Amino acid sequence: MDTTTLSSTFFLTLLMTIGLFFFIRASVKDRTEEMQWVTEQPEESILPELQGYFDRRAYRVKAVDGERNQVTFEGYVRPSWFLAIFLTLLAAVGMFCLALILSMVIPTGGNLFLGLILLSPVAGWFYWQNSGRMEQVSLQVKSLESSGDNPTQNRITVTGHRDELAVLKQTLGPQYRQG
Repeated sequence: MDTTTLSSTFFLTLLMTIGLFFFIRASVKDRTEEMQWVTEQPEESILPELQGYFDRRAYRVKAVDGERNQVTFEGYVRPSWFLAIFLTLLAAVGMFCLALILSMVIPTGGNLFLGLILLSPVAGWFYWQNSGRMEQVSLQVKSLESSGDNPTQNRITVTGHRDELAVLKQTLGPQYRQG
């Protein structure tokens, strides 16, 4: 193999390894977002419905702020076995590719570089140690001004992990519209 092909392949593999490192690191990043819904349901029925939803999802009430009409829920989010195994496999493939390129670039190392594959379980361990954590979901209900014949509407603002908000969005019925 000529030097140009080998050096460009090494460079691309090195970039792939760096990208893999940041992908694994991003797997434990906090992804808090905010969503809003508008409904014509009375406030007295909204809070018990949403509290029941969060109770079923293993969240517990942490704080209640009556002045701002805000409730904060807290729950433990467990790490995913699938994602831990997936990240370990990705790291193994990435380290295998890097080991092959290093053994071609530095032929005196022989198969010693294949030992890099033994580092791949560190990716799964890193994910497992850092992804299980207490998550908070903040829920605020605010009445909107009614105009004319329109019934009173309530705006629900929920702040939490984006995956939790996606599940909540699917769960809420047609009487809740995003707004």
